[in-house]
Amino acid sequence: MSKIISELTLTKQFLMINGLKVETPTYAPLRSPYSGEEIAQIAMADKEYTKIAIDAAYEARGVMAKMPAHQRAEILENVVSLLKERADEAAEIITRESAKPIMFSKAEVGRTIETYKFAAEEAKRIHGETIPFDAAPGGVGRFGYTVREPIGVIGAITPFNFPMNLVAHKVGPAIAAGNTIVLKPASQTPLSALFIAELFEEAGLPAGALNVVTGPGGTVGEAIVEDYRVNMVTFTGSPSVGIGIRSKAGLKKTTLELGSNSALIIDKGIDIDQIIDRCILGAFSNQGQVCISLQRVYAHEEVYEEFVTKFTAATKQLKMGDPFDPETYISSLISKSETERVAGWIGETEGSTANIAAGGKMVDGILEPTIITDADHDLKVSCQEAFAPVVVVNKVSSVEEAIKEVNNSRFGLQAGIYTNNVKNALFASQELHVGGVIINDIPTFRVDQMPYGGVKESGTGREGIKYAVEEMTEMKMVVWNHS
Repeated sequence: MSKIISELTLTKQFLMINGLKVETPTYAPLRSPYSGEEIAQIAMADKEYTKIAIDAAYEARGVMAKMPAHQRAEILENVVSLLKERADEAAEIITRESAKPIMFSKAEVGRTIETYKFAAEEAKRIHGETIPFDAAPGGVGRFGYTVREPIGVIGAITPFNFPMNLVAHKVGPAIAAGNTIVLKPASQTPLSALFIAELFEEAGLPAGALNVVTGPGGTVGEAIVEDYRVNMVTFTGSPSVGIGIRSKAGLKKTTLELGSNSALIIDKGIDIDQIIDRCILGAFSNQGQVCISLQRVYAHEEVYEEFVTKFTAATKQLKMGDPFDPETYISSLISKSETERVAGWIGETEGSTANIAAGGKMVDGILEPTIITDADHDLKVSCQEAFAPVVVVNKVSSVEEAIKEVNNSRFGLQAGIYTNNVKNALFASQELHVGGVIINDIPTFRVDQMPYGGVKESGTGREGIKYAVEEMTEMKMVVWNHS
């Protein structure tokens, strides 16, 4: 099939600093996770290049802070228009660098457009509130109000699984709030970030407001976190890296979106036919490489057998193969090492009580979508984050039992429950220890304007444009004495 070939592929890619393309002494090949072919040569920055990028962001912060809200909104609206015009190209870039099936890449581009649109709207809604000082005797004769001001330079470190939309969730609110950014994209998916940086330049963003630094995570990320001029770090990735960032960040603000092993409860009385497609999407879209991917299902004993039978049958119908094939649902994981890790986790189920109801094998280097039943909690596929097309289905006798199992986790990002019982729905919303409870849908549900984030080892802070703007601004109190 014919494909649009972007100049952001098959070429040498530079850093984007202060509105300029910057070469480095060393480059690394970027290879397709699916075919293994080289698709680009990526500049490798060191701490010095990262410092130069921070210099640029630091110098530009005054320009962005003084820019009127309508101008920030206009720049973001311009990006929306440009991305709409180049949507097919953007989707292809995502698929080339990440092996995300093209159907899901197109959906990601659509969401990215929405995210920047929300950011443009929120740029016009940043405001404070008046304070009733005369509520206290000592405040009589005074009038006061709060304002929200940009925090300054933001260091953004993004993952591979949604390389365009998760960049938007950091860059969009940062610009809406009048900040500048140093962006370190995932090493496997830098092309999406460089593509967006070019769109922002065309959209009229001042030089230095958005800088993209590619290179080793340990080198570039550490330089961003440790530089005193960076006022906030926003990171999406593993708990171990997030904990390291938190320990090194000092007094910097941090928003950390970390791990999960999201769960779904299926209560008795549910029409199983009505939920299978949603469960397939939740467990297997983007090869399960989704922070809120459906990894655990706790089904009531009255519907358990029916659910397993129908879920397994639907899973076996999913097409595997070339991510550019519009009918492909499952393609390669992001790397060979990740594939080997997950295969090892599946192998650990041998000799245990667990059974593999579907998948579990490799086909032409692609891991089959896998369903595991009766898995003990201590198995890695149950208690850790698989980040792969693997889902565990266990039987429970009540919603109360299911909630205990869901909460028996280091993570707490989102959880879902299907139930026709209002009492059970309310009980779950109160008792589930997670950042988001989704009633009558999968835990993988997310729209880009909602608050999004977790508890426990799933992180701190909230994304979702309005809520990210709050994280990326500082409150100032202004008091007038008019007595």
